Amino acid sequence: MRTYTSKERVDAAMNLQHLDRVPLMCQFSIGSMMTLLESDPVEFWYDKKVFADGLIKLCSAFRFDGILVSLHGHSEFWKKDLLSYDRIKDGVCKLTYPDRTELHTRTDLPLVTFNQSKDFPTIVDFDVEGEIPQQINYIPVSHNLYFNLDQNDLFGIFDIIHAKVGDSLSVHGEITSPFDYFLDLFGYENGLIALIMEPDKCKSILQRFSVGIRDLAVKMCDKPIAAIKISSPFAGMGFISSDQYMEFVLPYERQIIEAIRAKGVHVYIHTCGSINDRLEIMRESKTSGLECLDPFPVGNVDLEDAFKRIGNDLFIKGNIDSVNTLLYGDDEKVVSDVKQILETGKRKGKGFILSTACSIAPMVTKERLFMLSQLIDEYGQYNNLH
Repeated sequence: MRTYTSKERVDAAMNLQHLDRVPLMCQFSIGSMMTLLESDPVEFWYDKKVFADGLIKLCSAFRFDGILVSLHGHSEFWKKDLLSYDRIKDGVCKLTYPDRTELHTRTDLPLVTFNQSKDFPTIVDFDVEGEIPQQINYIPVSHNLYFNLDQNDLFGIFDIIHAKVGDSLSVHGEITSPFDYFLDLFGYENGLIALIMEPDKCKSILQRFSVGIRDLAVKMCDKPIAAIKISSPFAGMGFISSDQYMEFVLPYERQIIEAIRAKGVHVYIHTCGSINDRLEIMRESKTSGLECLDPFPVGNVDLEDAFKRIGNDLFIKGNIDSVNTLLYGDDEKVVSDVKQILETGKRKGKGFILSTACSIAPMVTKERLFMLSQLIDEYGQYNNLH
């Protein structure tokens, strides 16, 4: 069996083709990247060159086969309205803007506090076309945390990465689900209640977001990328039922997925937590693959069962427990868990990418991450089943 390049290896897995070994491609949390790199947290967040270099360095250090570019559209003008930039101590910086303060550390996402609390709109009176712009101009990263997109340089980071790694690695972009934008706009509690009280209005809003996200994704496809991840963290069993998933998530993600696939680019859905009741429903989106498939206790997916149910149609990317295995488990548990995952993933001989289920937890050590490529070498070869 021939030896594949990293890009060929991930591409073959996404195409459900046979290959030499299981690809390795974990997604980093912002906190894990900065902790491992010991980067300046402000530069890492705002400077696309620093961010790109960090992604490449980490991928090389841990012998990953691909890079997920989780942020794009970096603006060079982030200092435009900056009132003060205070270094509180090593690795901790406070940025003050007219409307907010930002606390940047090396261990987590920036913590943003607005001067005035956010007033969520009332869905009954909400003006869909007037309030939601045609162009998506931000990423709802986390509570109160928004990454504003520079419309004049949406995807420059992909050019930077491609110039340095060429076609040696599988490079993936990321967009966010319409359902995530919806919940961020109205608040989680009000948004979930609105699904029941005002379903038609909710669908109009979701459709408006879908068009903007679809257009953003289609433009991203023109860059040198192999796949796009749809981040859809709030679509699991802990938030909505499977019926609600079919009504408020599936139709809108499917529009985006079909547009991406029409451009010849793969796409996969990232939904955290418990999704065991909706694996087949997610398959109806026409996605190329699924990511996470969190095991118990973080989620409720059994990897072997998932392969039986959807493994003939979708590639699977997962499902190492980043917290209970990589962070809190001892070395023996890491070896045992990862070996079992590899053996399960290899049984079909195709369609599996080894990854943490969700992002690498911020305090996972580099020694633990080095173990993953070593375990791939020992147990991940398709001609060496144990």
